[in-house]
Amino acid sequence: MRVDAVKAVLASHGLAEAYMEFEVSSATVDLAAAAVGCEPGRIAKSLSVMGTDGPMVLVVMGTARLDNRKFKDTFNCKPRFIKPEDLLELVGHPMGGVCPFALHDNVRIYLDASLRRFDPVYPAAGAPNNAVRIALDELERITGGVWVDVCKEADPV
Repeated sequence: MRVDAVKAVLASHGLAEAYMEFEVSSATVDLAAAAVGCEPGRIAKSLSVMGTDGPMVLVVMGTARLDNRKFKDTFNCKPRFIKPEDLLELVGHPMGGVCPFALHDNVRIYLDASLRRFDPVYPAAGAPNNAVRIALDELERITGGVWVDVCKEADPV
């Protein structure tokens, strides 16, 4: 089960207590914010995109929107979102649970500058009813994510 893999990654970095599981769905930004009890911008939304070199996960502020021009300038291709039915095979997590932890080895991780409006943030944890409370420096350290700026300005709430 992918949640077990996420929990193992968190535990190996001393963050087992950061894992949260909910009785309700956290599969969308608004649902996750309600489950966590925070503003939607603090949710670290994971966007699964196919790049020229394979799949990538872009972790962005919950209310941010991808800027196609910035994406193309950064990655030299147009963003093509991975279909929900292909997520588990290509990325390693199901729709609503995609997160930057315990991904397939070939998946590259990028952290968008929009995340810097909040610290800590709450990414999903491999299922549509969980999350992780994590500081940005820990998120960067654990995921090896590379910082980019590929989103449009958005309201932080």
